[in-house]
Amino acid sequence: MRNKRWIREPFVITGVFMVIGLCLAAALAPLFASPTAQNLSARLSDPGAGLFLLGSDHFGRDLLARIVWGARISLRVGIIASSISLVIGVLLGTIAGYFGGKIDSLIMRLTDVMMGFPPLLFLIAIAAAFEPGINTAMLAIGLVSWPSMARLTRGQVMTIMSREYVLAGTAMGYSHIRLMANHVLPNCIAPLLVAFSLGISGAIMAEASLSFLGLGVQPPDASWGVMINEGKDFLRVAPWISIFPGIAIALAVLGFNLLGEGLRDALDVRSELKIKNQ
Repeated sequence: MRNKRWIREPFVITGVFMVIGLCLAAALAPLFASPTAQNLSARLSDPGAGLFLLGSDHFGRDLLARIVWGARISLRVGIIASSISLVIGVLLGTIAGYFGGKIDSLIMRLTDVMMGFPPLLFLIAIAAAFEPGINTAMLAIGLVSWPSMARLTRGQVMTIMSREYVLAGTAMGYSHIRLMANHVLPNCIAPLLVAFSLGISGAIMAEASLSFLGLGVQPPDASWGVMINEGKDFLRVAPWISIFPGIAIALAVLGFNLLGEGLRDALDVRSELKIKNQ
């Protein structure tokens, strides 16, 4: 039986419920008020005042509704950007690890060049080169974060290439595509799932940073980064405009990080053997 110790870990359970809560909030967003509906007579209302559970911003918009709608944007950017990173990284990493030689050297040098740029500056450069928006943010984050995925995939592929079933397939004359699709990549899934989960949290943070700088999601869309930027001028009179979106970002990132830790423990065979030997 697979090791189920991770299910009993309180931090992992917390992360699972946090991610589920984030997904439910995004799914139930249409039940809340429009994130762009304004009520200027109720601008800067305190949390709990009237119908505003988390208060309102300087345009009288319901902060709770904007945070819930912002969960949709964060999940969309996180999943799609991490998927872009996964596709590019797995493709290049598999080719590098499988063929080796000059192809491996070329791809790894490209990876080194990409990793040599500060991620935030590279994100800003890509986002500034195109029209700011959610699509630009997803593309920029995906293009910046693939090198780590490529390195992880390459390492896994190089380890698997020495296994008996791969050597047997090579001796039987299997094509490169068949070997990679049926024997190599399926055995790399576990660490890639963990990296994908952790990549979502990084993408959420990156999107919030770009939106805060005005290079990501544009107002009046309810992005958590946009909300923090809009509230920075009202920190003394209405700090909740920035604090609550910041808390939402922290909880979302923490949830996906804890989920990734749980997946790592659940899929790590060495951890299972260690528990059995204790």
